[in-house]
Amino acid sequence: MEKAKVLLVDDEMDLIMIMGKRIKKWGYDLMEAAGGKEALTAVKSGGPDIVILDYMMPDMDGISTLKEIRKVNADIPVIMFTAFPDKKSIEGTEALGVSAYIPKLSMFPTGESALKAALNMAEKKLRKKGD
Repeated sequence: MEKAKVLLVDDEMDLIMIMGKRIKKWGYDLMEAAGGKEALTAVKSGGPDIVILDYMMPDMDGISTLKEIRKVNADIPVIMFTAFPDKKSIEGTEALGVSAYIPKLSMFPTGESALKAALNMAEKKLRKKGD
C-alpha cells in the first residue's frame, strides 16, 4: 500500500520540523505549508490524504482555511491543533468535520500518542473510502 501523504500546516517552522520528523518516522509522506494559502494550494492540487492544521495562523486562521478546504474536498480527514485550546475553538472545528482536535501544548510527549491515534483514524477512513 502506498504511504498516506500528510499535509502539516503551521506558521511556526520549528514545530513543522519537529512534528514532521515524527510523522515521517511513523511511515507517512510529509508535505508542509507555512499557512492557510499554501495549504489550499496543496489541497487543490490533490496532494495530501490527511491535513494537520493549526488553529491560529496570521495569513488565514485555521477555521477560514478549513472552510476553504471543505469547498475543495469535503471528505479529507483534518486534524486540528492549537496552542490555546478552549471550548469555543473546539465547537467551531467540530461543525466542520474535524477528525481530531489536539492541544498543541500537549504535543510533547503525551500528545504524540494522541496525534498518532488521530493519524491512524484518518488513515482508516481513507482505506474505507477506497474499498
